[in-house]
Amino acid sequence: MTISAGILGATGYTGAELIRLLYAHPEVKIAYCSSRQHNGRKVSDILEFLKGTYEAVLEEFDAESITTRCDAVFSCLPHGASMGYISRIVPGVRVIDLSADFRIKDPATYSLWYAEHGYHDLLDSAVYGLSEVYREQIKSAQLVANPGCYPTSVLLPLVPLLESNLIDPYGIIVDSKSGVSGAGRGLSLKTHICEVGESFSAYKVGRAHRHIPEMEQELTRAAKKSITMDFIPHLLPITRGMLSTIYLRTTRSEKELRECLKRYYETSPFVNILSDSFPSTKDVRGTNRCIIALAKVEPTDRVVIVSVIDNLTKGASGQAVQNMNIMFGFDENAGLDSIPLFP
Repeated sequence: MTISAGILGATGYTGAELIRLLYAHPEVKIAYCSSRQHNGRKVSDILEFLKGTYEAVLEEFDAESITTRCDAVFSCLPHGASMGYISRIVPGVRVIDLSADFRIKDPATYSLWYAEHGYHDLLDSAVYGLSEVYREQIKSAQLVANPGCYPTSVLLPLVPLLESNLIDPYGIIVDSKSGVSGAGRGLSLKTHICEVGESFSAYKVGRAHRHIPEMEQELTRAAKKSITMDFIPHLLPITRGMLSTIYLRTTRSEKELRECLKRYYETSPFVNILSDSFPSTKDVRGTNRCIIALAKVEPTDRVVIVSVIDNLTKGASGQAVQNMNIMFGFDENAGLDSIPLFP
């Protein structure tokens, strides 16, 4: 079976990554692309690396045309804007939303971190798209809320351990680093090469980053008790990649924790648990993989977990394609079975 896919907001980094992945997907044809700024122009005029490969014309948003021509739609529109467009095409087409508009289930919490949410019915029905955790719910979902990049790197190692009651749910500290592409394609002095090159900095220190409520929501669900966490993001002078170092406490052994993760992900093709080394961002560059390693810090009860993903692939567009594969019954690896970009 071949399906037709559409992309809303196709000229940003996540849209460009979706084109790269879907163009090579054995079961997908890209039938529609739009851009809020560049409609009427060829997508290759904006994303010049596509010249000679994919040169479709960017179209205006037309709900009737989209639902007629597409089986699946990926929304790469900004937070707050995405929900309005999606409301006009669901339930006519199945949607994977890469914004934060449907990730946070409580409308009041969403309004504290973003703005008022105007589509509570869709919010109630949306499935959180952490592929390995919500695989069964995703299969029948009409609307999937693709997770944020930081949450993906943090939740994949923590959810199994919390569900199994192997770690102390309180006092979790997460120190995360992201490549500059996580800030999006828009021009900004803070992501200018002269500002970030040969430098390393923390940002939104304290309870300031919008991914915090998303992570706490899912950690609370896994632990079955209310959880707050300390989260400190940092900006790395690299294009793509994300590394999260997680600090927690437990009386359980390193071996017990590692075996729990291996069992949980034994049928998940994109999550790998290392036993004798620690991963780096180059190990996952351009792939949909998450690599996890951990160590018990003797003689304390502290455990350190290192988790790496590519923020544009597993942290965004790759996981979105993985969710599409699950929704339509394709092989979960379809279009995603690649080795890391090297060097």
